Amino acid sequence: MNRLFRRFVLLVLLAMTLASAVIYLTFRLLFGDPLEQIARRQAAGQIFLLEQYIDQAPADEWLPRLNRVREVSEVTLELQPLATALAALPARQHAALLRGEVVMDVTDKAYYRRVDTRGVRYIGSDDDVIHAQHLPIDIGEALNMEAIRFGLIALFLLVPIGWWSRRHWRGLQSLSQMADAFGRGNLTARATVERSASIAPLAGHINDMAERIAALLEARRHLLHSVSHELRTPIARLEFGMELLRERHAGDDEALLRRLEAMETDVGELKALVNELLSLNQLDHAQAMQQQSFAVAPLLRACMPPPGTQHFSASIADDLGELHGDARLLARAINNLLGNAAKYAQSRITLTATRGEQLRIVIEDDGPGIPPQARAQVFEPFYRLSRDADHAAGGYGLGLAIAARAIQLHGGAITIDESPLGGARFTASI
Repeated sequence: MNRLFRRFVLLVLLAMTLASAVIYLTFRLLFGDPLEQIARRQAAGQIFLLEQYIDQAPADEWLPRLNRVREVSEVTLELQPLATALAALPARQHAALLRGEVVMDVTDKAYYRRVDTRGVRYIGSDDDVIHAQHLPIDIGEALNMEAIRFGLIALFLLVPIGWWSRRHWRGLQSLSQMADAFGRGNLTARATVERSASIAPLAGHINDMAERIAALLEARRHLLHSVSHELRTPIARLEFGMELLRERHAGDDEALLRRLEAMETDVGELKALVNELLSLNQLDHAQAMQQQSFAVAPLLRACMPPPGTQHFSASIADDLGELHGDARLLARAINNLLGNAAKYAQSRITLTATRGEQLRIVIEDDGPGIPPQARAQVFEPFYRLSRDADHAAGGYGLGLAIAARAIQLHGGAITIDESPLGGARFTASI
């Protein structure tokens, strides 16, 4: 039973219960209490005996007939003062009793009626009430019939709803699975639903949207890949030209040597940027990742602290087990995170690795930290915080994007919060 159908069941039963209560209250307001009417019908024989046999007797025969009925009937007939009867009945029934009508007491299976209103049966009969008890009233049977009626109506409502919701739920499940696969990078994932399904138009629109997104991402990849590869050729020519210039014309010209060194630095940065772009582009193709098992602890120990780090400490558990994936790619992600910490740390960087339900790798520093509103954006390519420390640290805004994508390809995710050291804490959960 799917969640959609369970909610429909609860909604239908609640609506039917509320409707039954409203119907009961409406009938009670307009036509009297339905339960009293049922009780009156079940006690019709006793009421008929009172009205058509006992009441039809002459005044001097009324009490003897009442006594003869008492002797042969299983119903208890008693005379009691009017004040006692009024005290036993709710206020809404007092007027009917005073008018001489038969007033039902469903709870006690009884009825009340005045002997008469003029005192003609015997002296003081206008102050007496006949109280009939132990009447053949069974409201439970009527309530059971109502419950059966309620159940049958609910069944005939819920069966078609269940059939409809099952097909609807299967379509929604297909959409959900497609969205999950698409979000994990499978750009070929599409929703498959029957044409007759109620959500078929929605599935069609989602598939069209997925096609356009996939086409845009593929065009972006091709553009990025093509531009990166095309840039390698002029970079190589620049490096070759500068090397020739250094050998043939630099000589002892210090100014020219300084200019060449500056140009070589710029070309080196451009070359590093192109390599980073190609690395990021390759990570968009999950099928290109190597798939093999590797031990985690040795890999983390091989990730050396970044150069220039004043104080680096590591706590790597021995029981980290193995992962299935690309060891080189995961090492690249850890090194990128450590390199990012080294750029901003003042004096301390820590790496902690533990294994619980998941592998947790935590890297912390005592730098300026990352504002909460920017913690999701720092994993986007080329994003850099607009502060002097970030521009002074250099880089291209690709290191964290590569790290996040590499962790994601291994089935994990990276989160950022504030470290007790004062800076940022990156937690990779795999």
